[in-house]
This record gives sequence, structure tokens and C-alpha cells, in this order.
Amino acid sequence: MKIRMTQAMPEGAQLNGAPWPAEGEEADVQTAQGAHLVASGVAEEVVDEAAGDGGPPGKEPRPRTRRKIAAAAEEE
Repeated sequence: MKIRMTQAMPEGAQLNGAPWPAEGEEADVQTAQGAHLVASGVAEEVVDEAAGDGGPPGKEPRPRTRRKIAAAAEEE
């Protein structure tokens, strides 16, 4: 699973034995680990729109993070 970090981690933090990605950087992680990071609001899933992972054509993909869910609720 490909994720994008939405929060910075403390200096020296490691992800699977490598330095933790900086805020805004992308990383490939195991699906379960990526789902946990997304659910906790630390990262968001990277959706490859060219591969069609974003859902049906003409329809916006569903929010993937708590921040996006909250923003969508405020717009309504």
C-alpha cells in the first residue's frame, strides 16, 4: 500500500528500520500497517488515478483520512 505522510515524526523515528518519511513524502508499506497509519490520521492513502483506483469515472474518490472526512462534513 502506498501512503503519504500527513504529520511529521520526531527526529530519529524509524519505519521498518529506515528513517521515517518526512511530512508529505510517500512510502510503500504493508497493507495492514498502511491502513493503521491512515486510520490514525498520520498518513493518507495514495490513489493512483491513472490506474482507475479512484472509483467510477466522474465521481470523486471517498475521503481517506479523518481530516478529509471532517472537512467534507463541514461543507455540507
